[in-house]
Amino acid sequence: MTRWIIPVVIALTTAMGPAAHAVPPPPPNPSDAEISAGRQEADAKAARVGELTGRLTDAEARLRELTDDVAFKLELANKARVDLDTARTEADRARQDADAARVEAEAAGRAVEDARVRLDEFAGASFEQGSVVGSVSAYFGATSPEDLLARAQLLQAVSESSLDALDDVERSRAEQANKDSAARAALDLADRKQAAADQAKRDADAAQSAAVQAQRGQAAAAQGLQDEKSRVEGELDQALHAVEGLEGQRAQYDRWLDDKRREDEEAARQAALAAAAPKPQAPRPQPVVAPVGGSVETVVSRALSQLGVRYSWGGGNYDGPTVGIRDGGAGDAHGDYYSVGFDCSGLMMYAFAGAGVYLPHYSGYQYNAGRKVPLTQAQRGDMLFWGPGGGTHVALYLGGGMMVEAPYSGSHVRIAPVRYAGIMPYATRVL
Repeated sequence: MTRWIIPVVIALTTAMGPAAHAVPPPPPNPSDAEISAGRQEADAKAARVGELTGRLTDAEARLRELTDDVAFKLELANKARVDLDTARTEADRARQDADAARVEAEAAGRAVEDARVRLDEFAGASFEQGSVVGSVSAYFGATSPEDLLARAQLLQAVSESSLDALDDVERSRAEQANKDSAARAALDLADRKQAAADQAKRDADAAQSAAVQAQRGQAAAAQGLQDEKSRVEGELDQALHAVEGLEGQRAQYDRWLDDKRREDEEAARQAALAAAAPKPQAPRPQPVVAPVGGSVETVVSRALSQLGVRYSWGGGNYDGPTVGIRDGGAGDAHGDYYSVGFDCSGLMMYAFAGAGVYLPHYSGYQYNAGRKVPLTQAQRGDMLFWGPGGGTHVALYLGGGMMVEAPYSGSHVRIAPVRYAGIMPYATRVL
């Protein structure tokens, strides 16, 4: 159709001579049948896009659930690691106490044996010299009644002194033996606690590994759907271009006329507004909003100072970002265990340490570190939590529906809108 328009225009131009104003020729006008066929094809592709969009939405929702589950299992592994460190410390202290008590008990036993040896030596010497305690021979050789009485008193004093000393040492040994027994009982209890903590750590690691495997499988499935989505989006683009190529050709001339009319009307309106517009006034000064308490702002400032720092699972402490630890999954894949950064609870540790509040490295413990307030009453500086008992994720509320967080492996500390899916109904207020 276009190749017939050009000669007509040329002929008209030749016949009429040069025009005062150059007017563009009208665009091609496809037939109704062509437009109808294009619409049907676009409708079919749009339906296909809608179907795949629904499937992708379901797959992404499931992946989000599994990702949250992995985050929860990672924080449980954090908890198990903290508890295991505590149990090991208690066991080491109990082991030291038991060693000290055993040394004291052994020393007391040696003292008893030494006392017995001395008493035996006293008895043997007395026998050899004819002065066995309680024997008549002990009094032979007395030269007077006074001498006889003195010998009896001397032998009795020596005997009673040795026996009393032996009794004292025996009592000391009994006391030290009791301390040794108590220390060993405490050591047994501490060893049991450490064994339980070890098992809890192994269970947490196994659960974490299973969650990571499930997440990887779902991620692969989601990636397949994402590839399919990309292909369908390409088909949709082609369909839209085809529709635009058909319907657009018919509507192009009308749009050109409409655009020209609107342009003229807008120019006239702008001219009228310019003539009637009042002189601009100086802007009013905006009121200054008083800052929240200094301690809260210290926490917020410390958290915001780490924007852009990478996420590292297990990373972060009271002094700043640290090298992460292995998690057996996404964290290892992103190199968290050899990279410096924060995880969600590590960022909270650093932020609140600036205000003198030292939180443990586990979001579930942090959830119970302060006063609970309804989520609708959350204020700047409160902590927000996700997952059972707050054990999946934690972020710092900034106000206005925004928060700062260390979200997941492969990301970095960022400001984001509050996500209300899976959020705990209460915020935790520490300051």
